[in-house]
Parts: sequence; C-alpha cells; structure tokens
Amino acid sequence: MRFSREGALFDGRTASIEIPSAPGLEVGGADFTLSLWVRTEKDLDDTLGDLISKYDPARRTGLNLTIQHNAGTGSQSNYRNLHFGIDQARQDAAWTDRGRPGKAIFIHSLAVHEGHLYAGTVEGRTNDDHGHVFRYADGEKWEDLGAPWRSNGVTAMASYNGHLYVGVSRVLLHYSGLEPTLAHHIGGKVFRYENGKWIDLGQILGIDGVNGMVVFRGKLYVTGFYQPGMFRYEGGTEWASLGTPEGKRPEGLIVRDGAIYATGYDEGAVYRFDGEKWTHTGRLGDSTQVYGQGIYRGKHLAGTWAFGEVFRHEGDGHWESAGRLRDAEEVMGPAGYNGMFYVGTLPLAEIFRYDGDRRWTSMGRVDTTPDVKYRRAWSMAVFDGKLFAGTLPSGHVWSFEAGRSATYDRELAAGWRHIAAVREGIRLRLHVDGKVVAQSAEFDPGHYDLTNTIPWQIGFGQHDYFNGTARDVRLYTQALSAAEVIALAGKR
Repeated sequence: MRFSREGALFDGRTASIEIPSAPGLEVGGADFTLSLWVRTEKDLDDTLGDLISKYDPARRTGLNLTIQHNAGTGSQSNYRNLHFGIDQARQDAAWTDRGRPGKAIFIHSLAVHEGHLYAGTVEGRTNDDHGHVFRYADGEKWEDLGAPWRSNGVTAMASYNGHLYVGVSRVLLHYSGLEPTLAHHIGGKVFRYENGKWIDLGQILGIDGVNGMVVFRGKLYVTGFYQPGMFRYEGGTEWASLGTPEGKRPEGLIVRDGAIYATGYDEGAVYRFDGEKWTHTGRLGDSTQVYGQGIYRGKHLAGTWAFGEVFRHEGDGHWESAGRLRDAEEVMGPAGYNGMFYVGTLPLAEIFRYDGDRRWTSMGRVDTTPDVKYRRAWSMAVFDGKLFAGTLPSGHVWSFEAGRSATYDRELAAGWRHIAAVREGIRLRLHVDGKVVAQSAEFDPGHYDLTNTIPWQIGFGQHDYFNGTARDVRLYTQALSAAEVIALAGKR
C-alpha cells in the first residue's frame, strides 16, 4: 500500500487496512453511516473489490460495502455495481418465482445494465425458435426486446461503454439432456442494443456460438462455444483473434489480478491470458470440464464436471479442493452476494452456499421439472438487493434474499466518487456523490444486530482486495440526513 496526499492507494492484491474490533466501534442494531471518497480507473484488469467490511462469515453477521463483479458461467452479470448489505443469519425461506421470459427453456445469460436486469434465452430446437433478450419489469413480468438473430440462443451478455452487448449461439440441447437441436441457423455473432434496436457487430469467423464475454483493459472480449477461440472487439464489425490455449476451448471468462481467466470444456483446467499469451494454471483434480468461476475473499474459485466439486486456486499451478456438493455432477453460475458465495448445480438445479473449508449448504432447488435427465441453475446475477438465478429446462428466473441489501444497479463511474452507506430505521440507503441511488426493502431493526468480533477492514472483505484509491473514511454512529450527505459530498 502507498500513501499520498490524495489518499491510500490499494493495489488489488494484498493491501488492506485492519482496525481491531472494540466496543466503541460496534454498530450493533443501531443506525450508522459509512462515508468515504474512492477513485477507480476506467479501464480495468482486475475486480474493484471491497471498500469496507465488518462481517463474520461463520455467523453470517455484519456488514459489507463492496463494488461487485460477478462473471458466472459466461456472462459478465455484475460489473462495477455498488453493494451495501447487512445480515444476522437471516434469509428467505424459499426462492421467489420471477416468471418465465417468453418461451424460454434455458436462461443462458443474466446481466445487470443501467438499472435493469436482462435475460438471454434459449427458446427451442427448431428454425422457428429464436433466442430473445428480455428486460425484467416486476413480479413475474418481462419486457421482450426481441431476437437479435435467427439462432436459438442468446448465450452471453455484458454491460460495456454504456450499452448492453449480447452474443448469440446455436445451442445444442442434447448436451443438456433434451431432444437434439434441429435448427441450422448458426450464431457466432455479437450485437449491441442501441436506441431500441439491435446493431449487428459482425460474424466472428470460425465459430457458431459465443459463450464467454467480459470487459478487460477497456476492450470487449468473447470466446467461442463449440469451437475454440477468443476474440477482441476492434470496432465496427472487426474482431481480432487471440488464439487458444494449445488448441483447447476457452469458455467462461473472469478478470482478476491483471489477466483474463478462462474455464475449459476440453479438460479440467483454467487458462490465463495476460493480453498477449496464454498459460495453463493447472488441472482441477479429476474433473474433465470447468464451468463457472468467481472471486471470494480474494481467492479464485471454480466449479467442475463430473463430480460436482469446487476448487480454489492457490497459485503455482495448484488448485485445492473446496469441497464436493452432495450428489451434484456439475457446478455452474457462481456469484458473490452479501458476504457469501453461491453456486448452481446439475442435475437437480440445486443452489448451494459456501460456508468455508469444504462445507456447502443447500439453498434449495429452482427447477423441479419432472421426467428429464438434467436440470440446471446455470446463470446468476445480483439485482435490486437480491440474488437472481436462471434455469433449464423450465426457463424460469428465481430470486432469493439473504439479509438486507441496497444495490446500485449501474456501473459506478470511474474517477473520484463520494459514497455513503446509511442504515436508518427500517431501511438501508446508498448515496453516490450526494444522490440517493438505492434503498433496501424494509426490515425489522430488531432482527439485525451486527455485533461481531471480526476487525473492521478497509480495502478487503468477502469479495476481493480493493483496486483503487480511498480517502476520508468515516464511521458515524447515527444516520446522516440526505442534506448532511450532500454536504460531505461537496468537501473533497
């Protein structure tokens, strides 16, 4: 860590500040305000990570203030989304059905963009079935934004440069235990949603589907689905080929610690791309495919086939088992959410919470379709303070809430920003540059005593090390008014 007149520079790798827990610093069940200035860069090669944390994962009690990045199984589901959450081991008793977008049989992609949740669907197996994009409205309602292309699936999504980008594929459904796909319309294209229309950004040569999609160093990167390849968008309809790791297929993508990491479907491995060359990070036990990956407490976790096991990257080509999930065969769709880490599975579409070491706790099933071989909880995103999950073969989206959270469901702008997180009575609220940008659902204040013995951490927590600069970090043992927050935001 380096200190300057501007503030403390956190390197996103190991730097953090720890303040021991003390009676005078416990917020308990009372109102409080966290206030700080942060500066982040526009072009990133790392997650942004945690700002402030005082959270005990063993008791699921405390608070989290983080800039959330989730990449899941392929889509960049959360990017630069500010999250303020509290918990005292409270969660919904059951998942809430958020409906079936269109004729979906597979919610292949979920992403948060400009205050909305978007879903990309696979809608069938014939030439008459086209993958659509839907925008979540409310309850079980979804707004149909149309089919970008003739192929049967919208399989990847990302928020990039103020627009929603999607990749399309001819999805081969027999790999999910369904009847074989008959459609001959290939995908392998990317589209941008602009002024209510889908702008075609070109056919990527050599692939008929797009699976992974992330933003890295200010550029958009995608991977093929059934054919190997990774590509960088160069504008217009131009795509630069970046090769493959020894001819293997790079699939789902995540950005961390200066590189892109890609899951692999041709062997149980994860590959690293530093912007110029590919390297192999090692094999993940006896797995033969790797599906989803995420960052939890600064560690890289990845889910595998065929034994339903999650692995943790320890560097130097070594992956350590983080446990097997009951009878699961495949682990997918991971997401960090309000201090904990969640994954989806096949064949029962059961979702699990990681409780540390090798322990996983079932959060229940989100698809109980009878008489099918496989059910998937494939895609996840954090939106409106909740965790959302997309399924196969029912094609429904479900949500779940643990504790209470206020989420800013837009990209936090680069540069200096003033952030205030306020607990006041029955709600949480988030302020950016003095403006209220998000509020939580109501809660009973008596249900949330946040007292724990974990130290206060600045620049680290349950997600990742902070990558940026912070200054003027304050804790108030009261809820500041909107006018008081505006005054603080004017004092940099």
